[in-house]
Amino acid sequence: MMDPTSIITIAAASLTGLAIVTLATLSGWRGWLDLQRQRLAGPRPGGGEPGPATARIELADLKERIRKLEAIAAGIDL
Repeated sequence: MMDPTSIITIAAASLTGLAIVTLATLSGWRGWLDLQRQRLAGPRPGGGEPGPATARIELADLKERIRKLEAIAAGIDL
């Protein structure tokens, strides 16, 4: 049989390993929760500063509206 010192050493090492794994998991969980909070509190998609593609689409829409207004002012029926 094993002597009591070996059993206590193995038990202490196992408990220490379990504590390290538990703390690492808890740290990861807290990080994930912080990430989810940032996603919920952050700007919504489509909000904020438009990207280049969105800016081009908006510019094309404005140009089309100007063409329509010019046509109305000139008396041309679209």
